[in-house]
Amino acid sequence: MRIKNEEVLKNTVQRAKEKNIIIPTYEEMKEPDKIPQKIKDELTNIGLWDTHPRNLFRITWKNEPKKFGGGFNGVNFIEFPKELTGVKSRIIMLIGKWFPTGSHKVGATFGPLVSKLITGEFDPTKHKALWPSTGNYCRGGVYDSNLLGCKSIAVLPEGMSKERFDWLKSMGAEIYPTPGSESNVREVFDKSEELKRQNPDEVFVLNQFEDFGNPIWHYAVTGPAMEEIFNKVKRKDDKLSGLFLTQGSAGTLGSGNYLKEKFPNLKVAAGEALQCPTLLLNGYGAHRIEGIGDKHVPWIMDVKNLDIVVDIDDEDCVRLLRLFNEENGKKFLHSLKISEDFINNLELLGISSIANLIGSIKISKYFNFKENDIVITVATDSMELYRSRVIELQEERGAYSLIQAERDYENALISQNIEWMLELSYYDKRRIHNLKYFTWVEQRGKRVDELEEQWNNENYFKEKFNSYKIWDDLIREFNERVGLINNYL
Repeated sequence: MRIKNEEVLKNTVQRAKEKNIIIPTYEEMKEPDKIPQKIKDELTNIGLWDTHPRNLFRITWKNEPKKFGGGFNGVNFIEFPKELTGVKSRIIMLIGKWFPTGSHKVGATFGPLVSKLITGEFDPTKHKALWPSTGNYCRGGVYDSNLLGCKSIAVLPEGMSKERFDWLKSMGAEIYPTPGSESNVREVFDKSEELKRQNPDEVFVLNQFEDFGNPIWHYAVTGPAMEEIFNKVKRKDDKLSGLFLTQGSAGTLGSGNYLKEKFPNLKVAAGEALQCPTLLLNGYGAHRIEGIGDKHVPWIMDVKNLDIVVDIDDEDCVRLLRLFNEENGKKFLHSLKISEDFINNLELLGISSIANLIGSIKISKYFNFKENDIVITVATDSMELYRSRVIELQEERGAYSLIQAERDYENALISQNIEWMLELSYYDKRRIHNLKYFTWVEQRGKRVDELEEQWNNENYFKEKFNSYKIWDDLIREFNERVGLINNYL
């Protein structure tokens, strides 16, 4: 990796000086203990969501769970009681609420933008960062752009939650709603390309489905966080047996590549909505699991690293959304002797997080995991971003009763089955990989020889994911050129 434009890099360095910007390394995001103490001291006077450049150092799983002035601690996670899951395995979920913006997508957007800034490819005095998304990615991108002194554009489906649009407006982003909802990714792509054609010298598209900065962050930061949790909670004979993640952009699945290197027997599961079974059946459709995109296979997905595809019924997610957040739902969970503290923590799960819980239960049943098997998953965001959905459900379906809570618990959790799952053979993986051709080669101009290289070159993804080590060197050089870091050492 090299500097692509020295004059652009000079502009970026000057903008960083003007905006008081210091960029953290991946090493510091992985291990905040390595952040200079003076920066930690400065953070004690900054809110978690504040648009202050020092909050770049809060792009980590290890933020103290406080809205203002927090420091760093261990990885934030919860373990689900068996009374809730109905399975023997231990299911552990990383919590994304305690990132700035309430979602770990500030990490997924850090890589694509920062890698362009430190190499002189993106000019913050000229370019606007366009973030194509079905929700949290554009939120993370707009936030990171703000902290890094860049203007931003958000392109997302008009059917996404009101909270998303309200927050984007408050950040001053240009917003372009597109037709449809969660599954309408093509429309987001098309609008992004249209804006790029209209303003080719101004609009810079940072597409999460093709930019390797997205999974690289998860490989470098999320994977080690998962390993740290496992080492913290494991008992003598415990094994890290499963990783379940909804596909989405395939960014978080980069953590699976890291974990497979450490735990070769790990089963990596990719989830999607049953109503849009692209990986399972080359299918299509629309669904209500906000936070996962569909109808194509992301360019950045290492299909060969997957072991199983799991389809989740979006109706189960909607029912559990009510069970976990309505008063009668919580009352029913109390009757199961689940602790009040844990029940209160269920608000840490957004809709896609609930899908991740269901998927973790399904693979536990499919592989017959026992008491010494640990399954890890993530909560991308929390209910803070979906309160309006609960109100909509109340208006649509009426008051939530104790009887309905019991039904939803039994049907969506305890009786969860192993239907609509596919353990992947070599040819299943090849089929899924080949689907990339139609989106990325035919429609988006990718090279077919690189598509073949992804499949045939065993080192393709490993080399991509380990490029963060080079980026760390460039980040350090960039900070030295800006000169502000010297005040904190």
